Amino acid sequence: MLPESSAHLFDDATRVTAGDSRWQGRTSPDYWAFVGPFGGATAATVLRALIEHPQIQGDPLALTVNYCAPIAEGPFDLDVRLVKANRSSQHWCVELSQGNADAATLATAVFAERRPSWSHQPAVKPEAPPFDQVKRHPNTNMSWTKQYDFRFIEGRPASGASPSGEPHSSYSRLWISDRRPRKLDGLSLLAMSDAFFGRVFHARGELVPFGTVSLTTYFHVSRDELAAENITHVLATADAKVFNRSYQDQHGELWSPSGRLLATTTQIAYFKA
Repeated sequence: MLPESSAHLFDDATRVTAGDSRWQGRTSPDYWAFVGPFGGATAATVLRALIEHPQIQGDPLALTVNYCAPIAEGPFDLDVRLVKANRSSQHWCVELSQGNADAATLATAVFAERRPSWSHQPAVKPEAPPFDQVKRHPNTNMSWTKQYDFRFIEGRPASGASPSGEPHSSYSRLWISDRRPRKLDGLSLLAMSDAFFGRVFHARGELVPFGTVSLTTYFHVSRDELAAENITHVLATADAKVFNRSYQDQHGELWSPSGRLLATTTQIAYFKA
């Protein structure tokens, strides 16, 4: 572990401590969004509590986070429970709460032993120039976005209506990295799976009130395989299929520079427009 003085801001933001019956975390001003912490940082904090739990076995396979209510600035509790386990998998439930309030975030996770097997990847990595040949997207006003390096190849956010008056495309292809480079692990991979700008921002060409309601991320490599990639950035794609009655879907892929599909993600989000 890095010394306290040189710890990455992401590790500070997702730090957890074990208690008698609950784990504790704290929000970070460095990863703040519209009305609460960046959902990717919250999800990564949940995953960190699971990875550091003494009963954990295997690698993260899937994690679903339901954001039930805004999380206030300050400390929070994590009630971590093993629901079911067998020889090859574990099913976990995590409730994030503050004070005596009901859960602000409810998460379920599956960990599994990833044993050697037949492998095949029909999906093909999207074409992209190298990371260092793509221009960095300027900072926005939100704290959490300043912690990432976004390099759009296609689908850069546009302001205003399209020339035709129709909605802009909601598709984006881009490189994503921590602004201060950090070797990619399961925690940062999960956070980056929620780091796409809301597709409604792209389609409408403007910022509108927005918030993730439910996020699911699937991990397609083991922790050892991810560590062996030895990378600090991913090639990502994101798109939406429908915007209707205040809600939109969003789905994405995260690829290693070598062409390995590391994770896929889908979410449902609220918007007001």
